Amino acid sequence: MASERSDLRREAGQRTRECLLRTTLQLLAARGPEGLSLREVTETAGANVAAVSYHFGSLKALRDSAVESALESYLDAQLDALAPLSADSTLAELAAAFARPMMQALAVGGAELAILRTVARVGIDPPGNWGRLTPKFEQTRTDALRVLTARLPGVAHEELVFRTRCAAGLLNWLVLAPIGAELATQPAERIEQWLVPVLTGALEGHAYPDTTTIG
Repeated sequence: MASERSDLRREAGQRTRECLLRTTLQLLAARGPEGLSLREVTETAGANVAAVSYHFGSLKALRDSAVESALESYLDAQLDALAPLSADSTLAELAAAFARPMMQALAVGGAELAILRTVARVGIDPPGNWGRLTPKFEQTRTDALRVLTARLPGVAHEELVFRTRCAAGLLNWLVLAPIGAELATQPAERIEQWLVPVLTGALEGHAYPDTTTIG
């Protein structure tokens, strides 16, 4: 009996924690980090201040955890899109898979896009505890390099890594820049039609001619 009560308390605590995370993310998307207040979070979530202190320690820690959770969901979606690719995949297929979660958010708009914008802003100067997501970042890079290495055998590994980081940075910038808002007004097919060739070009790169003169 005592064990059952303990399990019920644990489940209730987990539900409260998840509710606080969802509520915080929704309010961050609507208000931005400066507009987030502990009172609004707890009232909207139907929780109390003690619950925030117990599960997270502070409002800032709750905010960071909510954004981290959203980033993890984005990385999981990206990994799902990249997983089916192989060395035989094209660069355009790689670009489409790499950008798929972002393109979906742009197409859906609303809260989903606002949440990604929040993640992108915080990602410019990420909290230290995001280190636990490093393996997922590395896996996305590994999956991308599987295609890039096969398609661009003459390009050094370090440069290919640089290109994947630039591609990620391009998507991060796009969701924050005014052009991203313009792109979000387009149908999903148009978003893919416009974005995938740009990302493909960033991954493929272009060798500058050697301008070194002799003599």
